[in-house]
Amino acid sequence: MAGMDTAPRRPVFRSIARGLAGKCPNCGKGRLFYRYLKVEPVCQTCGCDLDAYPSDDGPAYFTVLLVGHLTVVPFLIIFWAWVWKAPIALVLSSVLIAFAAVTLTALPRIKGAVIGLHHALNITRADARWHTADAAE
Repeated sequence: MAGMDTAPRRPVFRSIARGLAGKCPNCGKGRLFYRYLKVEPVCQTCGCDLDAYPSDDGPAYFTVLLVGHLTVVPFLIIFWAWVWKAPIALVLSSVLIAFAAVTLTALPRIKGAVIGLHHALNITRADARWHTADAAE
């Protein structure tokens, strides 16, 4: 069909797996992040423009969804803490520390997976004009 995107097809699961590992979704060798959540502008190994693939708020939403489900269930299961009259400060501090550790560990991996998905589907910042919120302006 005329006007269809002719970009080469990229394996979706391989790109997502490379992003989860914090590697370039194109070659799998270069680093995806140069700081905690800062994406390398260009892959140092293959030269892929990593800055072209936006992640925006997606990783935060997916992290909240995942971590929320992983932490709410244990809250419901640890009813013994209230039955045994455990100190609330001890229970809350241990749960909040675990919650923070899981969140801070998951966030860069999920962001890498979102960038890998965008790479595989060839969704770039230039595609923002198709976004309905941007079209309304």
